[in-house]
Amino acid sequence: MERVSKTNYYLDIAQTVSERSTCLRRRFGAIIVKNDVIISTGYNGAPRGRKNCSDLMYCAREAMNIPRGERYEMCRSLHAEANAIIAADREKMLGSTLYMCCTNPADGSLFSNTCSCMMCKRMVINAGISTVVVRESATEYTVYDVEDWVKNDDSLSGKFGY
Repeated sequence: MERVSKTNYYLDIAQTVSERSTCLRRRFGAIIVKNDVIISTGYNGAPRGRKNCSDLMYCAREAMNIPRGERYEMCRSLHAEANAIIAADREKMLGSTLYMCCTNPADGSLFSNTCSCMMCKRMVINAGISTVVVRESATEYTVYDVEDWVKNDDSLSGKFGY
């Protein structure tokens, strides 16, 4: 019997968390882990008490043809990373790892080549998270050293999206 790697175990959990997402475009799930303990989870969806896009059956960003990674102020949702960070104690997040997965709401298939947006990168940095792992396929993933996000400040590039 072959065991799933610990990284893919946590990515599997993040993928399951993504199934709670209420976004009509992309479902993200995130978990924050430190010392093999899950500290918190989050998925993208409207703030508590507000109607979700899935309830309204309408996405304002999609209706306005806003490209991925731009104009997030037009979105009703908080991102998965933000929700996971909000739900966690900062002391527990220091030096932790955030695992993230993105799935298609239509069929549950995986989206590859995703990463945190500029706003979420800022939150991850300030939360003290040291590593972000993003699922690319059922067994493949990309590992980001958050210190690289500090050194290579993409907010100065003038480029949008991810």
